[in-house]
Amino acid sequence: MTRKETHIREVARLFTGFLSSGDAGDLLAYLIAESRLPGPRANLELAAAFSGTVQEFAVADPDDLRILWNLCVELACVSPEDAPTGDPHEFLGFCGVRGIGAIGSVSPPCAEAALKHLAEASADPRWRIREAVAMGLQDLLSRQRDAAVPELEGWVEGGSWLAMRAAVAGIAEPDLLAEPDLAETALRFHRKILIRVYTAKERQSEAFRALRKALGYTLSVVIAALPAFGFEYLRQLATLDDQDIQWIVRENLTKKRLEKQYPETVQHIRAQLA
Repeated sequence: MTRKETHIREVARLFTGFLSSGDAGDLLAYLIAESRLPGPRANLELAAAFSGTVQEFAVADPDDLRILWNLCVELACVSPEDAPTGDPHEFLGFCGVRGIGAIGSVSPPCAEAALKHLAEASADPRWRIREAVAMGLQDLLSRQRDAAVPELEGWVEGGSWLAMRAAVAGIAEPDLLAEPDLAETALRFHRKILIRVYTAKERQSEAFRALRKALGYTLSVVIAALPAFGFEYLRQLATLDDQDIQWIVRENLTKKRLEKQYPETVQHIRAQLA
């Protein structure tokens, strides 16, 4: 049995115990013990087992859905003071945020509430929690697109730097962008955000730097999905006399998904930058 399968079986067993007793103690103890924190990489296989199992239980029983939703919201509210970056308890927040996205993705009534919770979590000072938001958005975009896309449009047009960061990190997922409509939406999001970057006077904050770092790879995912329009847009960006925009273009040109598939186009745009 693989580690992933072991986690799925154990999480399902612990969920069953929690739903029958109302006591989540054993489940939370398992998540903390197996979190791999402190350490460079949290236990993403266990987090995936948690969100996948939450999703399955929620689909199977509406009463369980409500109980599991409340649990996930409670976990997602574990504060940075109680669970700072790298603390094993941070993993509870990570799983809670992922669980919110998972339940929202299979329950239309929960989708709107899930997006509101993810919007709040997108501004969390802990980078792992922000990554969980992006993963939760991917779940919602895959199954509740009609609710997710208009909400994210609002984040892109009027949200904070970190809300914009969550939107691009969430939508720039190759499996999602295999669908032309979502690929076009992702390109539109990037255009709007990069206009805001280009016209921004405040660029020193950690939030701005987090967005810039994300844009350093997300644009390449969109271009790989829409090469004709994407490369034309990248050429336009390369002509702008702006250090941050130039850095974003340069970073995306180093990504293998572009370098391997389109070496001549990449070289041509690099020459433009130089």
